[in-house]
Amino acid sequence: MRLVISREALIKPLQLVAGVVERRQTLPVLSNILLVAEGDQLSLTGTDLEVELVGRVQLEEPVEAGSVTVPARKLMDICKSLADDARIELELSGQKMMIKSGRSRFSLSTLPAHEFPNVEDSPETFELQLPQSALRRLIEQTGFSMAQQDVRYYLNGMLLEIKDGELRSVATDGHRLATSVSPVQTDVTTQQQIIVPRKGILELARLLQGGEELVKLVIGDNHIRANVGDFTFTSKLVDGKFPDYQRVIPRNGDKELLGDRQELRQVFSRIAILSNEKYRGVRLTLNDGYLQVMANNPEQEEAEETVAVDYQGGHLEIGFNVNYLLDVLSILNADVVRFTLLDSNSSALIQSQDEPEALYVVMPMRM
Repeated sequence: MRLVISREALIKPLQLVAGVVERRQTLPVLSNILLVAEGDQLSLTGTDLEVELVGRVQLEEPVEAGSVTVPARKLMDICKSLADDARIELELSGQKMMIKSGRSRFSLSTLPAHEFPNVEDSPETFELQLPQSALRRLIEQTGFSMAQQDVRYYLNGMLLEIKDGELRSVATDGHRLATSVSPVQTDVTTQQQIIVPRKGILELARLLQGGEELVKLVIGDNHIRANVGDFTFTSKLVDGKFPDYQRVIPRNGDKELLGDRQELRQVFSRIAILSNEKYRGVRLTLNDGYLQVMANNPEQEEAEETVAVDYQGGHLEIGFNVNYLLDVLSILNADVVRFTLLDSNSSALIQSQDEPEALYVVMPMRM
C-alpha cells in the first residue's frame, strides 16, 4: 500500500473520522482508523461499535492498493503538525506505516485490516429526505436537552418521530424537554419512532452543512445511515421506549409573559453568579408589568434584579434551574420570547414568536 496526498485533502476527513474513535478502548483496534486505498481513492473509517463514520478522498495520483489500520490520534496529530501546503506520502512497510513529508519521517505501528469491526447492518425499513440545514437545525434546537449518563438509557439520545410528512426531534433529561419539527420527503404512511444515541446525534451534527442540499436518512431495524457529501455515517439505534412527550407539554397555562430575549438572558446570567453552584436555582416573582429575579447561596450572598415585561397574570412566584432557562434563551433566535405558566408547581412552556414549532418545557424547582 502506497499513496501520496496533500495535507489539505487529508486533514478534514481525518479529523471527522478520528472524532468517532474513543480514547479509552477495550479492543486495541478500536483506537485505530481503517485506511483502504484503491484506484484513485482513499477511504478512512472510524468506529466505537456504536457509531461508524467513513470518509472518502479522491487522490490526484494512482495508488498501490491495500488496507491497514493505524492509530487515529497519532496520525491526526502528525498531520496537524505539518505545514499547510505539505504533501504526505503514506507507505506500508511490513508491520509499520511510514509517513514522509519533506524532511520529516514517522513510523507508526499498525494492526491488520481484517481485525477492524464494522457496525452490522439490518434490513432497511424506511427512508426520508430533508435539507441538511433543516436536520441540523432540528438537532441544534433540541440536542442540548439530551441526558448524558442517565440510568434510563433511552434518555441518553434523541427521539426522531416521522408522522404526517414531518420529522420531529425530541430530547429530555427528565427535568426539561425540547422538541421541534420540520417537513420531510418520505413514503412513510404510519407513525415511526426511533431513538438515536447521544454520540450518534453529535457526530451527525458535525457532518451536516448549512445548505439546502438534501440528506437521505436510511433507517433499519437497529441502525440509521446518512450519506453526507463524501461521508457515510452509521449509528446503532437505542432499543427502548421513549416517554410520551405529548403528556409532558403543558396545555393549560393561563399566565403569559412576553419579554425581550436578550435582556432576559443577560438578567439571568447576572443573577446566576450568586446562585447555589450545585442546584443553580433562581426565584422568579411575577407581578403586572414586571419580573423580579432573585438568587442566593450557602454563603448568604444574594442577587436581585427587576426587569419590565409584558405580563398581566397576577402575582406568581416560581423557581427554576437557571442553566435550563439560559440554554433555551441561547438557542432561540427571536427578539421576543413567551413563557406560558400556570402556578408555582407546574412546568413552564417557552416558545419564541418566530419559531412556534420549537417548544421547550422546564420543570419548576422548590426554592
